[in-house]
Amino acid sequence: MAQRTLSTKSLDQIFKVVPNLVGLPIRRFWTDYDAEADVLYLSFERPQKATDSVMRDDGVLLRYHGKKLVGMTVFEASKR
Repeated sequence: MAQRTLSTKSLDQIFKVVPNLVGLPIRRFWTDYDAEADVLYLSFERPQKATDSVMRDDGVLLRYHGKKLVGMTVFEASKR
């Protein structure tokens, strides 16, 4: 069940990233975070239908459908 209230600290953290989020060229995206694995999933398409992926040297997996970026997987997300 989703938590209905957020602490002031959590809200402050959200407000800090808002300028970066609204500045992105992508207008719709979905996020999922696996705390146990410390992996953040960003999807720019729903449903996501990746046909190819590229692992970057910085531990980020870019997922493509053809030439279009449809998602990212960020490993060790809490350390970034």
